[in-house]
Amino acid sequence: MNNEEFKSLLKKASLTKKSFSELVGTSTQGVNNWSNKDRGIPYWVKSWLTLYIENKECKELKEIIRANVCKDA
Repeated sequence: MNNEEFKSLLKKASLTKKSFSELVGTSTQGVNNWSNKDRGIPYWVKSWLTLYIENKECKELKEIIRANVCKDA
């Protein structure tokens, strides 16, 4: 994954580098250093962000269903 894709996934997840670093338990400086060509972005970041985004979308859908379908239950 390149730096532009990383930024795009962060934006889609509504995360900043700081909030992402807090969620995964690493330093913000460490995340900032990933954009250096010699370091690169770790292999697991793309799948982690993809799953985070999917989970967020499922939670939002669940709330919509709960508010509109389950309100009479």
